Amino acid sequence: MIKLSAIALWTGIAALTSSLAFAAREEHRFEVTVDIPTLGFYVIPTESDWIHREQILQWNIHTSSLEGLRKNFDVKHDTSAIHARLESEPYMSNGRDEQNIYLRVSFNGQELSHEPLPRQVVSAEQAVAGGRFPLEIQPKVPAGGYKPGNYYGSVQLIFSAAAP
Repeated sequence: MIKLSAIALWTGIAALTSSLAFAAREEHRFEVTVDIPTLGFYVIPTESDWIHREQILQWNIHTSSLEGLRKNFDVKHDTSAIHARLESEPYMSNGRDEQNIYLRVSFNGQELSHEPLPRQVVSAEQAVAGGRFPLEIQPKVPAGGYKPGNYYGSVQLIFSAAAP
């Protein structure tokens, strides 16, 4: 009887472990978000898949120059113009201040600055009609030229509705 119980127990354990050995399992975890704009005022990237990812400015080895970035935004405001400014001075750094690469940022052809007063980037007529407008980021060549290294930086844009 004990022998039969032991055999039954070992058979059960063997069946259980063999089913675990052949069981495959995959897990996927990802985040989902949505930013639903008010239809009266919005400035949103036309292509939503780039804004939250690091953007790589391409190095042109043939001309020894750094290329810029151009992306479009869909813009609308029901009652007035749209202003923009930069939160801080845009640049890329490799850790050495004298080798910083400063960036020229413009929206709809208007160069932006980090001054407290924003600049009008979309007229009231354009904003009321709504449209697609370009954001351009161009590197400024440093005084001593570009130096080798890994550079990182950020551009922080602030858009606001002008007072009607």
